[in-house]
Amino acid sequence: MKAKELKNLRAASSQDLSAKLHDLKEELFNLRFQLATGQLENPMRIKEVRKSIAQIKTIIREEEIKAVSN
Repeated sequence: MKAKELKNLRAASSQDLSAKLHDLKEELFNLRFQLATGQLENPMRIKEVRKSIAQIKTIIREEEIKAVSN
């Protein structure tokens, strides 16, 4: 994910973040399935998707902490 995309995600609502997280988890599942069956063309995509999932989870957690501290 590019820095510009991360900036947009930080401005997104929690529903949008949850939807994006769900989509990325689905994509990761499909990539793992393709890897197991030998059909995966770009193995680096798994790493990119996992990193994007972690970034979104971090943003969600930061919002939770901010909400509790206020």
